[in-house]
Amino acid sequence: MTMVAPQAPHVAQLSYQGKTIDLPVYFGTDGPGVLDLQGLYRETGLFTFDPGFTSTASCRSEITYIDGDKGILLYRGYPIQQLAEKSDFMEVAYLLLYGELPTSSQKGEFVQSVHKHTLVHEQISAFYRGFRRDAHPMAIMVGVVGALSSFYHDSLDIHDTAQRQIAALRLIAKMPTLAGMAYKYSIGQPFVYPQSHLSYAENMLNMLFSTPTAPYDINPVWAKAIDRILILHADHEQNASTSTIRLAGSSGANPFACIAAGIAALWGPAHGGANEAVLGMLTEIGHVGRIPEFIKRAKDKEDPFRLMGFGHRVYKNYDPRAFVLRETCHEIMGESGMKDNPTLQLAMELERVALADDYFIEKKLYPNVDFYSGIIFRAMGIPVSMFTVLFAIARTVGWISQWKEMMADPMQKIGRPRQLYVGQGYRDFIPMEKRLEEKT
Repeated sequence: MTMVAPQAPHVAQLSYQGKTIDLPVYFGTDGPGVLDLQGLYRETGLFTFDPGFTSTASCRSEITYIDGDKGILLYRGYPIQQLAEKSDFMEVAYLLLYGELPTSSQKGEFVQSVHKHTLVHEQISAFYRGFRRDAHPMAIMVGVVGALSSFYHDSLDIHDTAQRQIAALRLIAKMPTLAGMAYKYSIGQPFVYPQSHLSYAENMLNMLFSTPTAPYDINPVWAKAIDRILILHADHEQNASTSTIRLAGSSGANPFACIAAGIAALWGPAHGGANEAVLGMLTEIGHVGRIPEFIKRAKDKEDPFRLMGFGHRVYKNYDPRAFVLRETCHEIMGESGMKDNPTLQLAMELERVALADDYFIEKKLYPNVDFYSGIIFRAMGIPVSMFTVLFAIARTVGWISQWKEMMADPMQKIGRPRQLYVGQGYRDFIPMEKRLEEKT
């Protein structure tokens, strides 16, 4: 798909020091318009100041649309609820990569292409032995994903459309394999190879939980839950990790290095590590009887305690992904026979109390997708250290779709944010012998 340049902008005017300049205003398919500030410094000598870039559109994109006030999330125009209910992850991956839902033959060819690339070079297994056994799996993933660029030289030319395509397929296909290897290494078990007859989600479960000594029966409810989690986490507009990938990619870095940079950004507890933080919070609360105490603390502005897994930076309504995952969460708990597990009982009671509390309703602090995904992973027996790794697997398709879109955008420039400098002004160097000793 070729991105069309915006046409016929509206105009806003800015007056500064007696000079008035025109700033083009563009409107997309939906959402707020944007002021084109590309000529601002040239015309006024001013930069904009926007910490966190919360009011800055850094790019044009056709992939994902979010309306946080209304609780809307669309992939290529399709509501996330419909995709989670009626589609599967491979179909959604195709949609994000190519812009349209596939036909039956297109999907079959795409799935076959992904299966073809699930194996990793056998020498990569030696990389894992260089890590300590107790290394965090996300640390391992940053290293081994970046190292892929040293093995697949035939997909490093970012200006070649065909090479960009094969790099995308390789990353989507190999991420579950690398993640499974990271987990198996951490627990001292042999690596499990991907199986072409299994679906993407089934392969993930098999590489995590099977061993060579006994057959592993894949629970279809679990596989469906994993597939749904993958769909819900596949893309989320210009968040921290996606913006990191676009910024790294704008310099001409290869796609494997860019995805490794995205994984590093995702690792942060304020981003992909939030579902780990949910389990940490539940551990801190301890048992159901202490919920009122912690609810009270969460309402106290002077108390640093925060309820993890509630509310969202973008959504000021119920996270649409949480609606879907809430149902899945309860299905998994019933299927796993985990309803009597103290941690999961605590989580469900916390959900019930928060959804009925006027304070949380007024502040729109609803349970978000991290709250439910953390509970689901715990019910499946997936260790906390792997939570963000599974998030990275899901997000890879969104990351690489965003990277491909950026590479095809004729308006793309190397990222170079500016700053408001508040340090020392100009001063001359003072030789050592003339500097006064600091008095103690």
